[in-house]
Amino acid sequence: MRKKSDQTRRKIVEAAYYLFYRKGFVRVNLDEVAARAGITKRTLYSYFRSKDDLLAAALLHYSALDLERLRVIGARMPPTRGAKIDSFFGQLVEWAGTPRWIGSGFTRLAVELADLPGHPARAIGRRAKLATEHWLAGLLKEEKVGQSNARAREIMLLMEGAMVLMLIHGDRSYGQVAAQAAKRLLKSR
Repeated sequence: MRKKSDQTRRKIVEAAYYLFYRKGFVRVNLDEVAARAGITKRTLYSYFRSKDDLLAAALLHYSALDLERLRVIGARMPPTRGAKIDSFFGQLVEWAGTPRWIGSGFTRLAVELADLPGHPARAIGRRAKLATEHWLAGLLKEEKVGQSNARAREIMLLMEGAMVLMLIHGDRSYGQVAAQAAKRLLKSR
C-alpha cells in the first residue's frame, strides 16, 4: 500500500509542477492539478492540506531536478575557463531555444509572489538560486579564479538578466552577450 501511496503523491507533485511552471501559481487551481494527476480533488487533499503545501512540494521536486541539470551542464563543459563560460551560457541559450521555453520557474515565481515576501515558496526559490551560485563558485574556485564567490554572484546577475531579457525580447543573443561580459569580467580580475 505504501508504494501506491508514494506513486500517487509523486503523480500529484509532477502534475502540479508541470501546471505551476506552465501557467503560474495563481492561475492554476487544484481541480486542474487533480485532473492532470488523474485523481479526485478529495484524494489530492488527503496528501496536501493546501495549494501552498503543494507548491512547496513541487518546488522541492524542481530543486532536485535543478541540481541534476547543473550536474549535466558541468559534465558537458570543456576544461578551459573561457570555454566553460561559453558552454554555460551556450547551454542556457540552447535551453531558451526549446519549444515553449518560459524562463526560470524560480525567477518567475519570485516575481509572481513579489507582494508575499514571507511566502515559503520564496525561501525554497532562494535556496535553489543559492545552490546554483555555490555551484558556480565551486567551478570558479577550481579554475583558481580569485574571489570566486563574488565572481559567481556577478555571473548569476548576468545569467538571470540574460534569461529575463531573452524571455522579454525573444532574442537569444542576450545569452551570448552575457557570456562575453562574463569572460571580460573574469579576465579583468
